[in-house]
Amino acid sequence: MAPERAEAGLTIAEAARRTGVSVHTLRYYERAGLVVSPVGRNHAGRRRYHRLDLEWITVCTRLRATGMPIRTIRRYAELVSAGYGNEQDRLALLEAHRTEVIAKLAELQENLQLIDHKIDVYRGRLAAGDADRLWAPRPPAEMP
Repeated sequence: MAPERAEAGLTIAEAARRTGVSVHTLRYYERAGLVVSPVGRNHAGRRRYHRLDLEWITVCTRLRATGMPIRTIRRYAELVSAGYGNEQDRLALLEAHRTEVIAKLAELQENLQLIDHKIDVYRGRLAAGDADRLWAPRPPAEMP
C-alpha cells in the first residue's frame, strides 16, 4: 500500500467508532486471522483503516452476531482472501450457516410464543381482578 494511501485511512479509534466494535475487537480480528487483507499502516506503523476494511469488519461482526464460530469466520476470510476459484466453497459455508440461523430463529419464535402466552395470562388475570389465582410456589413451611 502506498504511504500516502495508508496516511489517508482512519485511525483504529475512528474505525472502532464507525464499525461499532471496540479497538480491542479490531486488534483481535486481525490477530485471529479474520481480516481478508492486511490492514494498512502509516509511516509510524499505526493502523489505518479504509472503506473495504470497515465493510469486512461489519461482515465479521454480523456473522458473529448470528452465532457463527470464530473458526468458521476465519475459514470464510481465508476463502475470500484466496480469491477466485472457491466461490462454491464460500456459498456452501454461508448456506450451512443460514440453515443454522433459521433453526435458531424458529426456536426463538417458539420461545417468544410462550412468553406472549404468559403475558396474555397475566394481563387477563390482572384485568379480571383475580391475579391472586396465578400460580406461585408455596413456601416450604406450607408444603405437606
